[in-house]
Amino acid sequence: MITLNSISLLRSGKLLLEDASVTIHTGQHVGLVGSNGCGKSSLMALLTGDLQPDKGELSVDKGRGLAHMAQEIDALDRNAVEYVLDGDTQLRRIEQAIASSETTGRHEQLADLHEQLLRADGYTARSRAEQLLHGLGFNHDVLNKSVRDFSGGWRMRLSLAKTLMCPSDIMLLDEPTNHLDLDAIVWLEAYLKRYPGSLLVISHDRDFLDAITDQILHIEHQTLCQYRGNYSAFEHLRMQRLQQQQAAFEKQQKVRAHMEKFVERFRAKASKAKQAQSRLKALARLEEISAAHVDSPFTFVFPQADKMSAPLLTLDKAMLGYDNKPILNVSINIQPGSRIGLLGANGAGKSTLIRTLAGELGLISGKVCPGEHLSIGYFAQHQLESLDFTASPLLHLQRLSPNAREQELRNFLGGFGFYGDQALKSIEGFSGGEKARLALAIIGWQKPNLLLLDEPTNHLDLDMRLALTMALQSFEGAMILVSHDRNLIRSTTDELYLVHDGALESYSGDLDDYSLWLAQLRNKERNNDVRSEAPAQGSQQRKDQRRQEALRRQALRPLKQKADQLERRLEIIQCSLARVDEQLADASIYGEGAKEKLKQSMAEQTEFKRQIAEVEEAWMEALEALEEAQDPDA
Repeated sequence: MITLNSISLLRSGKLLLEDASVTIHTGQHVGLVGSNGCGKSSLMALLTGDLQPDKGELSVDKGRGLAHMAQEIDALDRNAVEYVLDGDTQLRRIEQAIASSETTGRHEQLADLHEQLLRADGYTARSRAEQLLHGLGFNHDVLNKSVRDFSGGWRMRLSLAKTLMCPSDIMLLDEPTNHLDLDAIVWLEAYLKRYPGSLLVISHDRDFLDAITDQILHIEHQTLCQYRGNYSAFEHLRMQRLQQQQAAFEKQQKVRAHMEKFVERFRAKASKAKQAQSRLKALARLEEISAAHVDSPFTFVFPQADKMSAPLLTLDKAMLGYDNKPILNVSINIQPGSRIGLLGANGAGKSTLIRTLAGELGLISGKVCPGEHLSIGYFAQHQLESLDFTASPLLHLQRLSPNAREQELRNFLGGFGFYGDQALKSIEGFSGGEKARLALAIIGWQKPNLLLLDEPTNHLDLDMRLALTMALQSFEGAMILVSHDRNLIRSTTDELYLVHDGALESYSGDLDDYSLWLAQLRNKERNNDVRSEAPAQGSQQRKDQRRQEALRRQALRPLKQKADQLERRLEIIQCSLARVDEQLADASIYGEGAKEKLKQSMAEQTEFKRQIAEVEEAWMEALEALEEAQDPDA
């Protein structure tokens, strides 16, 4: 159990927590969320003992132990499996004691030590370590490679595996999915769901938080607020709380205005002096309620491209690969409005396809046909390193548009969180998230009609991921997306394509189906005993069945695309309505000087409500048509 009692914490003169209290009970799985810089990682350091509170009491009952994930690991010569086994310190202690007893000839102790080794599951330890590594994406042939031979992202996977190997009753994970692809995330979710101890995890992946948490701990205004349920439940409960707070604030403002008006009118009259003094005392006792607000500094759009071609880009019988070594055979026709999500296991060729479409890789064979007005916006993690670290965000855009007004550029950068002096500072000290935001801003400014996005959410927090989702939903061009963020894929794409066995093919299932497919693929690879003795007749039956399913998927696709497009349109209008409702909740709009703004906002509110009703009806009809087509006998 973890208990924080009236904790205050300062870092570099900044107050992160003030008089914060919370209790995390044994077995609870808690997601720790909050804006960047609010103190999430510092709270983790507090729990590991790396930091001490400036005030208050902290109690951590570790039980069997506390496991936490290191954010940096040295380039060691130790091989991968041995490094992961080092996470079980009790196992290593017993092994050292056995080796020492054998060396010194203290055979009377060996029986007891081997009994300890049995109780510590020591005889299955290597197998368990290899299973952890396999689940996190390591192939069997790399398990004996040295830690120093792996890249930074793979070293972080080794650090995660070492943490999972540690026997513990409390586990602390800080952004464990940052360097994982979707198949590894799906595996990690299943693993953590089974973890019996207390889990505290920082993550910007809402689907991941939804899957593994039953509590959310939100850091806001130097306080800790605990919510029951997963991240989706937290969003709903927090919205309700903010609405109640706003209503209480507006009510209090009316009461305060009434009291102040009474005092001003009657404080000088002897007959009313007593009542006026009473109102003054009541005003002094009135607890201040702050206006509700949501701290999200990001709101932007990808501007509409100046021109469009149909098709935008075509690959015809294209063989893709490196150094004339084929990896993928692709034929694809990208039309305006195409919104494609790429799925596939690690190493299947998703990034190879994106890089080829972006022009970074040439074809081994086949044809590539760009449209006349093709304009590509390409985002990949390696491109962050190509930014000019000596230049400011503003200078990056000025180099693209020398004649653009500075204020126009700064307004655009503001939507990506670069305000005031931050737009003028060199980006040398920027975090990975800030560089990613700048790269997205540069792409958006150039008005592409085809977006190629390879893991765009790495390093982005939840607020920026939401802003990116909204911007992609309203983007009118075509898009191809590779992402381990399932919420982004689900919210912004119409079609899913699977990269597998050297080919690209349309995928008719959803992301839940894909998770099951990944699990089956992993089991097949682990067992490595694919049955090849099936009779020819059964093989032909399966081929016929797959052909029928493909035809059925092809017939359903237009209906599904229409339903998805209407759903995205509905979400966009609902967000617009929420913005107008927020404006109408502001008391200043009812002042004498804001009549025109009030009139305009009320008209917009009426129009958005009309549009919502219209789109909702069309969406329900589209869903009904899709259901009937899926089950014609229903």
